Amino acid sequence: MTAASKAYRAAALVLVAGLFLAPTFPARAQASEPAWHHATALSGTPKYGPDAKHFDYVNPEAPKGGIARLSDTGGFDTFNPILPKGNPAPGLGLIYDNLMETALDEADISASYGVIADAMRYPDDYSWVEYRINPKARWHDGKPITAADVVWSFQKAIELSPPQKFYYKNVVKAEELPGGIVRFEFDTKGNRELPHIVSQVLVLPQHWWEGTNDKGEKRNIAHGTLEPPLGSGPYKIKSFVANRDMIYERVKDYWGNDLPIRVGTNNFDEIRYSVFLDQAVELEAFKGDQYDFRQELSASQWAKAYDFPAVRDGRVVKEEFIDKGTGRMQAYVPNLRREKFQDPRVRQALNYAYDFETTNEIVSANLHKRIGSYFAGTDLGATGLPQGKELEILESLRGEVPEEVFTKEYKNPVGGNPQNVRNNLREAVKLLTAAGYKQDGGRLINARTGEQLTIEMLYFDKSAERNLLPYSKNLESIGIKTILRIVDQPQYINRINARDFDMATLVWGQSLSPGNEQRDFWGSEAADREQSRNYAGIKNPAIDKLIDRVVFAKDREELLAATKALDRVLLWNHYVVPQFYSDVDRTARWNRFGHPKTMPEFTFGFPTIWWYDAALAAKTGAAK
Repeated sequence: MTAASKAYRAAALVLVAGLFLAPTFPARAQASEPAWHHATALSGTPKYGPDAKHFDYVNPEAPKGGIARLSDTGGFDTFNPILPKGNPAPGLGLIYDNLMETALDEADISASYGVIADAMRYPDDYSWVEYRINPKARWHDGKPITAADVVWSFQKAIELSPPQKFYYKNVVKAEELPGGIVRFEFDTKGNRELPHIVSQVLVLPQHWWEGTNDKGEKRNIAHGTLEPPLGSGPYKIKSFVANRDMIYERVKDYWGNDLPIRVGTNNFDEIRYSVFLDQAVELEAFKGDQYDFRQELSASQWAKAYDFPAVRDGRVVKEEFIDKGTGRMQAYVPNLRREKFQDPRVRQALNYAYDFETTNEIVSANLHKRIGSYFAGTDLGATGLPQGKELEILESLRGEVPEEVFTKEYKNPVGGNPQNVRNNLREAVKLLTAAGYKQDGGRLINARTGEQLTIEMLYFDKSAERNLLPYSKNLESIGIKTILRIVDQPQYINRINARDFDMATLVWGQSLSPGNEQRDFWGSEAADREQSRNYAGIKNPAIDKLIDRVVFAKDREELLAATKALDRVLLWNHYVVPQFYSDVDRTARWNRFGHPKTMPEFTFGFPTIWWYDAALAAKTGAAK
């Protein structure tokens, strides 16, 4: 399952609530039926019981009011949230609710609590799940949210979005049952994650999307639109300028204000997004007080670009938050669909040519860590040699996976000084020679075809050249021709989705409970499907088997072992050139905001759990 955002975290177990009653009144379920639960957790027990009034990480007395100004890059051209094409408006999720949502302080067990659904249940074999719709749930026009809305939304999602169809491929039936219940049936048993991840389906109002606009024209959810849609969430669209600005206003009579998962959240009267097409301009706009809050993803910028008057006098606050909730693999990704990258020795050689240590020192002020796992930043990555359950899983695949997984701990080459770099480049040349290349007048050519090995590096952000140029220089030094190809962001996205690239920097986010999304990341079935996240084009039966071990893990212990085994096999196939990550979130803000004293362990949660502090704003000055 995905991280963050999401985007893109799942669960499946326990705490009793009432059968066909409000969840605070336990009742006994019929012997032949599973009990209803107010919350779920993929492992362990949810932290908050059915009587919880609010979550520990919020200020339940947080003042309501003020404005939070954010930024976005790339523009937007649609308010349709489910189509895979087009650029949806930033912040569009603010206007919608889901069946259930995750708590911000339980990412380690993936605990979720009811929003549109007030309870859920599933059998011991996880072959189906039922959600009971909260009778208080309403659309912004006052009409009730129904089980029929949920079924229609699910059907449209898998009909119109290939990624959603693939993600939910094990759901064979969605139906409305009496009593405001929606039921999902699966074609498999033992997949603990399935009962939860269907709660992440975006619930849309069927009556609005099948109605007509103010011109009498019939709406079509299969098309993009810039008509502000009807929602159910804590915010609604107030105004917008396409590709420039989005303004959301708080729904003061929002139906879910008193839900435990909502108390102390969504405190701003307005949330605004300003859109920038150039990241350098975006940074300067922040310095000029054109928006309030910025997460700085560039270590170089963090080290060098924040020495300006507002920082020095305290009007801008720099604050780092430890990131324990997500993992990642960020890498130079060669496209395995191209013959020149199909030999693992070629891919391994590309890693030997990457001098992370020198680049980190010169470009990033040594603020980054080298990625050595597909789950970097978590305890899910493989370490040492395989032991116990992990070794047992790998032994079942001996002969199908690289022998090194049993005998060597994976380590990236280490650069950082001229001698190490020279040694690494020599090793790269040895690997390339063994793969059928030879030197010819300073060019590295294929001994069979006579063609020089050429790599086009695709990117859209000019600041990426700080890392690309030294890497390109090392590749050129051993005879590989490199072409730096910068394109605009829409073209970049289209080329990646169409698999029209040699090599690009790409990122996979990971939650602390990996599951079905791993099929989309590395599974053979996803390799040739446009818009999947198997960007590299991995097709490996052993990896498919390991993904299944992750998906069908019976408990947390088995999940950890299977994930470590998957990580180890991915690493030893040298599919990517791992780059770098940070285990802190670096943020800067204009000092107009308050946040809870006890922040959630897994995210800084801006703007969801923050609020406008009038006293601080008076000292800092009014926003421009």
